[in-house]
Formats: sequence, C-alpha cells, structure tokens
Amino acid sequence: MPSSFSLLLLSIVIYGLGALASLLFTKQQRASIYLAGIFGITAAVVGLLAVFPTLLFGDIYQYSLTSPFAFSDCPLLLDRLAAFMIAVISLLALITSLYSLSYVQEYIGKGASAMGFFMNLFIASMVILMVVDNAFYFIIFFEIMSLASYFLVISEQDEKAIKAGFIYFLIAHAGSVLIMASFFLLYQQSGSFNFASFRILDCSPAISSIVFLLAFFGFGAKAGMMPLHGWLLKAHPAAPSHASALMSGVMVKIGVFGIIKVGIDLLGATQLWWGIVVLAFGSISAVLGVLYALAEHDIKRLLAYHTVENIGIILMGVGVGMIGISLNSPILAVLGLLGALYHLLNHAIFKGLLFLGAGAVIYRIHTKDMEKMGGLAKMMPYTAMAFLIGCMAISALPPLNGFISEWYTYQSLFSLTNASHLFLKIAGPIAIVMLAITGALAAMCFVKVYGICFCGNPKTEQAAKATEVPFSMISAMLLLALLCLALGIGAFMVAPLISDIAIQLVTPHMLQGTNNIVVNHGTMLIPGDVAQAQLSPVLIFVLLTGLIILPLIIYGITRRYRLAFRHQGDPWACGYQYENDMAQSAGNFTQPLRFMFAPLYRLRQFFDFGTWSKVCVDKLTDWARKIEPLWDGKIIDRVVNLVQVVGQRVQILQQGNYRIYSLYIVVALVILLLLTML
Repeated sequence: MPSSFSLLLLSIVIYGLGALASLLFTKQQRASIYLAGIFGITAAVVGLLAVFPTLLFGDIYQYSLTSPFAFSDCPLLLDRLAAFMIAVISLLALITSLYSLSYVQEYIGKGASAMGFFMNLFIASMVILMVVDNAFYFIIFFEIMSLASYFLVISEQDEKAIKAGFIYFLIAHAGSVLIMASFFLLYQQSGSFNFASFRILDCSPAISSIVFLLAFFGFGAKAGMMPLHGWLLKAHPAAPSHASALMSGVMVKIGVFGIIKVGIDLLGATQLWWGIVVLAFGSISAVLGVLYALAEHDIKRLLAYHTVENIGIILMGVGVGMIGISLNSPILAVLGLLGALYHLLNHAIFKGLLFLGAGAVIYRIHTKDMEKMGGLAKMMPYTAMAFLIGCMAISALPPLNGFISEWYTYQSLFSLTNASHLFLKIAGPIAIVMLAITGALAAMCFVKVYGICFCGNPKTEQAAKATEVPFSMISAMLLLALLCLALGIGAFMVAPLISDIAIQLVTPHMLQGTNNIVVNHGTMLIPGDVAQAQLSPVLIFVLLTGLIILPLIIYGITRRYRLAFRHQGDPWACGYQYENDMAQSAGNFTQPLRFMFAPLYRLRQFFDFGTWSKVCVDKLTDWARKIEPLWDGKIIDRVVNLVQVVGQRVQILQQGNYRIYSLYIVVALVILLLLTML
C-alpha cells in the first residue's frame, strides 16, 4: 500500500477511535470531550500529512481494498482534486476540534459524548468519500456522512432542532435518490460500478444529459444552491456552532465536488449548455442568497444564507470551467476552475471563522438574535478582532483571501465575454454584474452584522456582562483569521497549486495543451494572460498597511499641538438625552432594501422546498391515518371475524370424550388409506 494511503487510512482509524472513546467515556463527559477533540486534532494532522505529496508533486495513487461484496470491489483514487478536498476538510477539522475542547463543555449533561462520536464519524466519512472511486461505496459513505450530520443537527433535542433535522433528512435523501439514479444509468451503460469504467464510456448526448441533470440537482441539494437550500437555513442554526462550521465550510462543498466529479471527471463536460446551467444557478444563488441574508436578525441563519451566496459564487466558476472545456478553451477552463476551487478553500476558512465567532458570542450571551447583542467588542476583544477579519474576508476586501478568489472569478467571466458564441458574450456581462451586486450587498450585510453585534452600547444585560471565551476557542478563531490573511497575501504561492489541480482535471478532456497557462509571475497574479490583468497582493498589503500606519504617525507627531476636548459626556441628540433605543438596529438598517426588493423576498416562500416537503409529508401522514382504519375495517376485521366464525364451528367437534377423539383418528386413517389406494 502506498505511504499516502497508509497515512490516510491511519487518519480514518484515529477518527474512529476518537468516536469510540467519546462513547466509552459517556459517564465522564468532560473526559470524552477532551478525547474526541484530541483524537480529532491528531487525525486531522495525519490527514494533512497524507495528502501533501499529491498536492505538491501531483502524484496519483491507486489502491483497491478487499470487498465483502462479490459484485463490487472498493477501489481508491488519490489525485490532486481528492487531495485538495481532504486538505480543506482536515484543516477545518483540526480547527473545530481545537475549538470543541472548550465549546462542548456547554453540552455536558446534554449528549456531549454522542456529539463527539458523531463529529468524528462525520469527518471520517467525508475524508474517505473523497478517495472512493466506486459508485456503490460512494453512496454508502455519502449516506453515513448525511446521517452523522443529521444527528448533529438534532443534538439540541428541542422541537425546533427536530423539525430542522426532519427537513434536512428529507432533502438530503431526496438528493441521494437522484445521485443513485444517475450512477445507476452509468452502471447500465458500463456494467460496472467503478468510476474508471464510467470515464471511458461513450454515452449518447441524451443519456449523458440525463445523468448530468440528475447528479447536478442531487449534489446541488447537498450544496444548498437555490432553490434546494431550504434545509440549510434550518440545519445550520440548529446544529452546534463547531458542527455548523464544518457543515457550511466543508460538507456543502461535497456537493460542489460531486458536480465537478460527474460533470467534468466522469462525463467530460461535453455539452455547452451544462456549463451555462451551472453558471445560471450559481448567479441566482449568489444574488438571492446575500439579498435574503440582509433581512435576517438571527446571526446563524444570516450566515447560512451567506453559504448559499458563496456556493453560488463557486458554481459560477465551475460553470465557466465547464463552458471552457466544451469550447476547448484551456485558459477559460482552468481559470474558471481556479476561481471556483480557490473560493471553495477560502469560503471554508472565513465561513468557519464566522460560525466559530458566532458560536463564541452565543456561548456567552445565549442568544442568536443580533438585536440583543451590541458593544461586544469591549467585552470580547479577541473574538471581535477575529470576527472583523472574517467579515472583511467574506466581503472580498483586499488583501484578504476572499478578494483573491473573487478576482480570479471576475477574470474568468471577463474571458468568457471573448467567446465566439453570441449568447456567451451576453451571459458574461450579466454574470459580472450579478457578482458585483453580490459583493456590494455582502459588504453592506457585514457592516450591519459587525456594527449591530460588536459596536455601540450593549442592548441587553447579558451583552453587558459578556466576557471573553476560553483560550482554545480564541486560538481556533485567531488561527483561521491568520489563514484569511495568509491565503490573501500569499496567493502567489497558493494559486499555482490550485491551477495545477484544475489542469490535471481538464487535461483529459481538452484537445489543446494546457502547459502554457500562467497564473502568477513572482508575486504578481496573472489570469492566464499578462495583457488582460495583473495583481500584486503583497503590494496591496504594503500600501494598506501604510494607509493605517501613516495616520498614526501623523497623530503621534501632532498630538501635543491638538486642542483639548471641550466637552465629554453622553451623546446629545437634538435636545434629547441619548437612549439605547436610538441606536441602529438590524431591522431598520435593511428596511429600505426590504421595501425595494419586496417581491424577491416573497419568493423565499416559493423557493423553500423544505417547507413544501414537510407539507407533503404531513398530507401523506393524514392520508395514511384515513386509509389505515379503512384497511382494518374492510379487510383485517373481516378476516378476523371469519376466523372467529370458523373457530366457533370447529368447537362443535370438541366433545371432551376420549372415545369420540379416537373415532376421529380412525376416520382420518380410513380416509387417508382410501386416498392412497386411489
């Protein structure tokens, strides 16, 4: 077995041991929390070590595990895309496991041991899912991942959590059915469940398109794209915050991975309209996701809507990449996938940070309502600083990581406008405008979030008494904040690695070579063509740092010449004494937008497939309640009555006389002898 697979399987075994240890120490829940977290940290580090050779050098490893099923073996494939996904999963698993050492103390006596079990099982299933190269085992581990995350969603065990888990369960398994149908069609064509047999198929355009659509909507439900996002808005707020960080940061990316796997790796993105469909759904998800987030007061539900937004941005890049493959344009294909995969990594980091920051706030003041926060920057300075960096990163402000990946996505859309097809010349600018609107609304939304939660005066007594969270939670958030900065400033080192993943992915499906694609020159970032654009994150960082330091220097030099403050005290509001009610609230901050876009906000009810699913299940349950008595009355009761009548007639034969019973035996023997003679 290759050393990378040995380390990877060791990582999965350690996750399994962490899950078992958490259950074995159920009566000592504090110990179970530490064991689950330490095993999770160790397994994540081993997982990162396992994939580094593939990420850095591009080596592809294959191995086949012995299967208990005669109809299917279990092949494993570790290529650059799988290694990249495992690195993202392991990185966030490492941070959330560290965070859990203190955070899960809140759940002592409320199922903390079970939480540690399902967290480790959840992460292990995602890791092995990335390397499984067989449809049958892919579905098995996909279901394990969904079930483990389902139990994390309902960990609070209240009515709201149970309802959220139910809707998540419905949509997740509806998506699984679509994915199984797509794999079954490929199995019918190839006669094997192995992905290797799918890759060499030459299906008709109709069969390929049906497979793609089934997989796109099946994996799209897991990704949380519009209009299959309803579960996400309920599951993320209900789950513990470190689980929400993993679900939003990496689990929804399994859906994106699946779309790339089927659409590009297995089917080769042969149809132009596939990429257009992905681009369209991505653009709509991005704009509507951020627009709906603006109207939210629940901080975790708001972050869930931003997951929909960022999945949309990622799908825009995937769509451009698929269009590039179908047009046989290497630069367009690689640039689109580079933007998508870079944003996939960045979103995992800054969204993980934001969910952990939200969890820290909830840990202290026990509410998700932003209207009950305020003034937390003074009470929780480290959390506030880390959360501010996360807000800036998700708003795509330079020099942080969100800016770099969105820059590459913009550049791919600019390249799309140069395509020969008239429709693409129109679609490119429309997508650019939608991405620009998304960025502007995201910045507005996080000005609201940070201002309402961390600035001003405390709005409640709990906010006024808040204190900083424990060290493990602070260190986890600060590590993610540093990664947001490092992935932005160091983009010239990260972009070539991700472009190599894109190149390895598209090369088998391209007629032209991809060797001349350049995404960086020294510290400069280049979108495949020097003449199109250039960007230096390092220079931007230096200039922005100078912009901050220069005013401080001027202030230090001129401080002694400034006039003394003439008045200090409470703010004065046009003749009225200042009151907390005069402060900006989350509702009035976005009231003009909610008025302007009222029809779009009403669409939320139409797009909420989770509510539709619940209504359908409720009606089906009511129908079953009506049918069940009918079944009993018309069939079961009549059969029971018939049996009782027959029994009463048979009782006549029971005389209680042994001589009569002997006569019955003699008669029966005579009848049997006659039948034998005949």
